[in-house]
Amino acid sequence: MYTYKYPHPAVTADCAVFAPDESGVLSVLLIERKNDPCKGSWALPGGFMNIDETAEEAAVRELYEETSIHIDAKNVRQIGAYTTVDRDPRERVITIAFLAVLPALCAVRGNDDARQARWFRLDHLPPLAFDHAQVMSDALAIYNSPAQ
Repeated sequence: MYTYKYPHPAVTADCAVFAPDESGVLSVLLIERKNDPCKGSWALPGGFMNIDETAEEAAVRELYEETSIHIDAKNVRQIGAYTTVDRDPRERVITIAFLAVLPALCAVRGNDDARQARWFRLDHLPPLAFDHAQVMSDALAIYNSPAQ
């Protein structure tokens, strides 16, 4: 296998999942991180992309691994790429974020490296890990855009 002499960034995929509750109030799915960095903080489901998968596939795989929600990769919409140099203290990490919209809230449970998974109303969000507040803001802008 060929290796480069220059360091390469790692790539992650995160997924903002929105769904209305029974009264139509929009909620977002978050996970409580089980491990450092940001242990105990709330974040969007996501994680490192495998070498043999697309970013969309990584996003839906991580979503399933951390929350038990299964969606098809064709049902996520790219929000954007987040490239701030110090966005993750472990190493140089670039994330590609996605939006998924479900018709209603569903049962979730924390698995893998998520201590728990839980729906939060958008008007009652906890502080978010990493740069996920910016990702959330961008996801909301896309959700609220006329093209959505």
